[in-house]
Amino acid sequence: MAWIAQSIGLAIGAAIITIGLMYVSRPTVVAGSFGLPLPDGLNVEAWLRLKGVRDIVSGTTLLTFVALGEPRWVGVLLLSFAVIPVGDMIVILANKGSVRTALGVHALTAIFMAAAGIILTYGARA
Repeated sequence: MAWIAQSIGLAIGAAIITIGLMYVSRPTVVAGSFGLPLPDGLNVEAWLRLKGVRDIVSGTTLLTFVALGEPRWVGVLLLSFAVIPVGDMIVILANKGSVRTALGVHALTAIFMAAAGIILTYGARA
């Protein structure tokens, strides 16, 4: 069970960090795939980079828990972090963004993270 937790945690942590690095380095390019049109304004790139920094911190937090070797706590963190893509999906749908991206990217990400979190949190007790 521990190697499954580590694999899931590593994969999701690495993906979150990668997305964050893309937002920091190429914010307007990657933001186009989020599901909302790019906002107008002079400071758009700065605001998008803030999202990148937060993604990087989320990913490194998850990797820290993986390194500590506690599958149950990796699961708890995944459950907690699953709220983020749910929020993204709601914001996209509420603002008439891409339904395909809201459901196909953000909702599926939340489902995967929540499922992995439940398995790791409750499976680690057995």
